[in-house]
Amino acid sequence: MRFKEFYLELSSLLNHFGSLATLFARLTLAYGFYEPALMKWSNFDVTVVWFTQLGIPFATFATFLTASVEIIGVVLLALGLFTRIVSIPLMIILLVAIGTVHLGNGFSVANNGFEIPLYYFLFLFFFATHGAGRFSIDYLIFRKEP
Repeated sequence: MRFKEFYLELSSLLNHFGSLATLFARLTLAYGFYEPALMKWSNFDVTVVWFTQLGIPFATFATFLTASVEIIGVVLLALGLFTRIVSIPLMIILLVAIGTVHLGNGFSVANNGFEIPLYYFLFLFFFATHGAGRFSIDYLIFRKEP
């Protein structure tokens, strides 16, 4: 078997696992937002002070909005509901986090750099452009009938 034929056969086989991979990625990302969202709610006043120190305007409102979007994002990502929509404000949150907290520390996660937020952003960009996958409520509601 030539390499091209092998590659095409392997690709065909792996395509069967695409929806499962999308599900696991969504659940992993939802879990990744879970603890930060809870920390913001549990320590709301501390987060407001921190946002103020970072120079984020309207820190109380920004804390409320960020924590709300994150906790709603956890639920919607886990369910695969309105995934394309919720990905957009989560991406904005990550861009702000990269710009205000992580960028000055470089790329590496070891230095609190922007590596992990960038990966989260890329996952969300994938969900915004490709959707939640077959194992989602979005698929049940919005799939196009043949």
